[in-house]
Amino acid sequence: MSSIAQRQRIRRIVWTGAIASITVVGAWYGAGLKIQSEQKTVAKQILEASPAQKIAQLEERRGELVAKKLGLEKKIREVEMRANGATREESMVGRERRRGE
Repeated sequence: MSSIAQRQRIRRIVWTGAIASITVVGAWYGAGLKIQSEQKTVAKQILEASPAQKIAQLEERRGELVAKKLGLEKKIREVEMRANGATREESMVGRERRRGE
């Protein structure tokens, strides 16, 4: 390969890398700005919410937490049963999927 062709190849690789890195950094920065904007919007909505809306939001969050608590309690019960010698199938009694019901 000639010296000129080698330089052009290197220049092309450098430009490709530079443009790709600028694109990645721009996308990352833009995503960060979007997240900040969304967080500010949510915070503003919470601050401006009426007492009834705040109660509704808290009740919704409570429901999510109760559902998570129930799931964790089931898992703890299964682990305790397995620790006491139950098989996996025995510890998962009641969790079978029922079709057609």
